[in-house]
Amino acid sequence: MKNVQINQMQGTFYQLENRYKETHMKSSVRDKAEGAFHEVKGMVKETAGKLTENKVLQDEGTVEKIAGKAQAKIGQFKKVLGK
Repeated sequence: MKNVQINQMQGTFYQLENRYKETHMKSSVRDKAEGAFHEVKGMVKETAGKLTENKVLQDEGTVEKIAGKAQAKIGQFKKVLGK
């Protein structure tokens, strides 16, 4: 019975720890991660637009890729400032 309670408490602790990390991530790290995500998403859209000859999708991808690069650079700048 005690083992079950200990396991439940450990599970709760890990959930709280993960939730804390999600909500208290430094803004520089968050910006770099989100920037990288948008950069990859933009590359996928851009490639899909080229393959399907869809100029609008290709342009959307290019814009999102550039925005992702900018956001990642902002994250790097914030890291230098210590934020």
